[in-house]
Amino acid sequence: MSDPFHDWPYLLAAITGLTVITVATRSSFFMLPARFNLPPRVERALRYAPACALAAIIAQGVFTTDHHADISWGNDHMWALAAAWLVSLRTKHMVIMMGVGMAVFTALRMWV
Repeated sequence: MSDPFHDWPYLLAAITGLTVITVATRSSFFMLPARFNLPPRVERALRYAPACALAAIIAQGVFTTDHHADISWGNDHMWALAAAWLVSLRTKHMVIMMGVGMAVFTALRMWV
């Protein structure tokens, strides 16, 4: 029995298919006719897409441990995020926010 992941035609078909789908979905806005305009409400909503995607990625890393939800006092990631968020509200400085978040995370990991 052949392993499908070592079968070159299968891999080539998968990569080609994923490439076509990615190009079609990502470039669909550029391929639309110039007279086609998105409604203002949709354009406004699309401005939040990068922030929403980033929040989803961060939330998954912060609020899960071993693929299970972890919202507990022992979650070091959660406390580091809270500290970074408070610094962000206060200073609006990205480098300071990241430094404080990493320092809190490192201190909690060393302490426990």
